[in-house]
Amino acid sequence: MITREQTCAFTGHRPDKFPFGYDFNHPLCIEIRDRLRTAIEYEIKNGIKHFISGMAMGVDLWAAEEVLKLKQEYPHITLEAAIPCPAQSRKWPKKFQKIYSEILNLCDKKTIISTVYTPWVMQARNRYMVDKSSVLIAVYNGTSGGTQNTLLYAMSQNLRIVELSI
Repeated sequence: MITREQTCAFTGHRPDKFPFGYDFNHPLCIEIRDRLRTAIEYEIKNGIKHFISGMAMGVDLWAAEEVLKLKQEYPHITLEAAIPCPAQSRKWPKKFQKIYSEILNLCDKKTIISTVYTPWVMQARNRYMVDKSSVLIAVYNGTSGGTQNTLLYAMSQNLRIVELSI
């Protein structure tokens, strides 16, 4: 059984909050992904076995992809998709819907927070991830929004926070 102490969640910005936008070959995007991989591997080596991704475009999907790559080397780790609602990716560009679907198919666990979209379902998803975790890896640029709210909630719940500032 996986415990909270063995679980790590992710939070971070959508692509439009980064200076490179949707250019995922940009050096800064590559650097962020490398830093994510390094942070994830560090957590694995220190007892984390279970990772939770909120499956949003940007950091959530990048983190999920890095966990899946690391499963080749660390087959004991697991990945959970915390899905705010089944329609999460419905309005995304087809390219990102495909990536989302491929990652979802490789997840060890899928948790649907709400069967329908509501204005607060993303926040509920973020709280679920924090409540199930002892560590939060955050890619954060200091702006207000969902990432900041998740960080503040994680702090109030005494999670260990690994902040990858950009």
